[in-house]
Amino acid sequence: MPCLIVLIALFSPRLAIILIAIFNNWLTHAFDSWFIPFLGFFVLPWTTLMYTLTWQSGRSVEGFDWFLVGFAFLIDISSWAGGGRYRRGRD
Repeated sequence: MPCLIVLIALFSPRLAIILIAIFNNWLTHAFDSWFIPFLGFFVLPWTTLMYTLTWQSGRSVEGFDWFLVGFAFLIDISSWAGGGRYRRGRD
């Protein structure tokens, strides 16, 4: 199942989050409430997905896992910045 989630996440991290929520209880293990994954779904999908996957690696998020979560955060931020740059270029 994790390999399938990773393959789906390459195309759509939001679809991967939905599938994790439907077929697993990983989100409830990684987060204390439903609000953080819900907000992450709309604002930072890569970061939410990476945090959930690294949490399920057998231990909590620690060490190199934080690097992976930070890298996912950079991907999310770059998509926001790239979208803004694209909108400014069309004007």
